[in-house]
Amino acid sequence: MQSTGSKLTAPVVLALLLQACVAAPPVPETAASPNVVAEPAPEKQAATRSPDDVPELTLSLPAPGKCDCSTAPAPDYTFLEKGYRALLDGEYDDAMQHFQRYHRLETSPRADLEAGIAIAYVQMLPRSSFYDPQVARSSFKVLREKNAKKLRVHDYTRLMRQSLINLLELQSDIDELKTRNITLKDDLKKREEALKRLRDLTLNQKPAAQ
Repeated sequence: MQSTGSKLTAPVVLALLLQACVAAPPVPETAASPNVVAEPAPEKQAATRSPDDVPELTLSLPAPGKCDCSTAPAPDYTFLEKGYRALLDGEYDDAMQHFQRYHRLETSPRADLEAGIAIAYVQMLPRSSFYDPQVARSSFKVLREKNAKKLRVHDYTRLMRQSLINLLELQSDIDELKTRNITLKDDLKKREEALKRLRDLTLNQKPAAQ
């Protein structure tokens, strides 16, 4: 009887053990050791940081400066160059008209100097119907004080400017020679009159001596 009870008890114990194994949760293979502290996830670490812990981002950008980005309109040399061509062909009236029109259309210190020098140059030419050296000399006296190189005037304008300087210096020398010539003529006339009076005086004294 005892053997039969022990035989019945063994299967019951085995069944209970199997049931306990099934009910217990499986232990994962990668379970952490009890002595190892797990690190928090990156998202959790970022969430726990305060705003003061974030480093300030510094950009090496150029300092803003004062910049005049407006581009000046390019000058239109059409009438100025037409005037130069007419001047080379001896068409002084046409050249003057082109220079004056260029002066009206282009409003800038550079255009004023270019047109002013060209007009003064035509006024210095004896064959031109606009020949007036006194007006040309007076206007060029003002234009000469302006810095043609700094204003970046047309190359022909710089040539005209130098030509006008040479012409005016030559004209000044001629005027000085004319003044000297007039003075010499006056002196010569006075000497001739003195010689005539001396000759008349000498002739008048001869009869008295006889």
